[in-house]
Amino acid sequence: MKLAVFDCDGTLVDGQAPICEAMEAAFAAFSIPAPPRGAIRRAVGLSLPQAIRQLLPASDAEQQNAMAEAYKVSFRSAREQGRVAQPLFPGIEDTLRGLHGAGWTLGVATGMSDRGLTHCLAANGIADLFVTLQTADRHPSKPHPAMLEQALLEAGALPSQAVMIGDTAYDMQMAVSGRVRGIGVDWGYHHPRELSEAGAEVVVESPAQLLDHLLK
Repeated sequence: MKLAVFDCDGTLVDGQAPICEAMEAAFAAFSIPAPPRGAIRRAVGLSLPQAIRQLLPASDAEQQNAMAEAYKVSFRSAREQGRVAQPLFPGIEDTLRGLHGAGWTLGVATGMSDRGLTHCLAANGIADLFVTLQTADRHPSKPHPAMLEQALLEAGALPSQAVMIGDTAYDMQMAVSGRVRGIGVDWGYHHPRELSEAGAEVVVESPAQLLDHLLK
């Protein structure tokens, strides 16, 4: 058994534009100036209420939940209008299929919703590759290890047989908490130095390098 659990946005797909637009709409719904897009991108990976708490520290839980709902409404509307683009990063599909073909079991652990993740994977034609999908709908926000622990359970893998792959410090901290190896990718939202400091055993520069590292 070899299990590779991937973060989604910032690791598998590039969805920063619709995320930023939906977050800006959520702030506008409450007549609050939106934070800079750089700050919004840094919060990607957290569950929505936690991301809003990071972006608006003075907010309380009620406001965070209400703004999270406003975000979902905006994002859903944009998707229905065909304005949401979440393309795979170049080389990701080859890496996923290479791992799958080599006998790896694949999973996802993401701050997305069940609906959002299902749509994203299906739209990119890779849904069939994954045996375990963990989202913010059913777990505490990263870096809590609950998503990773459930992925291990569903895949029938031990922590020593698994690796967590992601682009943020939250992913690497979750890996450390779940006693799983963490591999950072440098094409996402956090700096490689942050990934290393959060516990990544290595930070790869391309999907091809990730494949080589896992298959060696």
